[in-house]
Amino acid sequence: MHYQTESWGSYMSSRSVSDPLERVERLASENAVVIFSMSTCCMCHAIKRLFCGMGVNPTVYELDEDPRGKEMEKALVNLLGTPSAVPVVFIGGKLVGAMDRVMASHINGTLVPLLKEAGALWL
Repeated sequence: MHYQTESWGSYMSSRSVSDPLERVERLASENAVVIFSMSTCCMCHAIKRLFCGMGVNPTVYELDEDPRGKEMEKALVNLLGTPSAVPVVFIGGKLVGAMDRVMASHINGTLVPLLKEAGALWL
C-alpha cells in the first residue's frame, strides 16, 4: 500500500484547490486505486487488506491524519449520501463506493475487471 499523508497539505496548497470535493476528485484520479480511509477504522483496514491480498497496491489517504481531512470527509458523506464517509474506494478515477459496494463487486466478479481496466491488476 502507498500511504499519502506527509505531502498532502503542501500538495493541496500548491494546487490551490479550495473545494473539498474537487480535492477528492483530483486525488482519486491520480492513481489506479485510491482509498479514503481513517487509520483507526476496522472496515477501512479490511478493505485495504482485500486489495493487498489481490495483489493491488492502492494509494491510501488517511483522513484523520490530514489537516483538511474533516472537510474531505464531509464531501465524501455528501457524495455517497450515507452517514459514514469511509472507506471510500475509487478505481480508475471512478467512484466504486463504500465497503458494501466494493464487497458486492468482489463477490459478483466485477471487481477484477475494473482493476484490470484501471491498470491496477495484470493477471
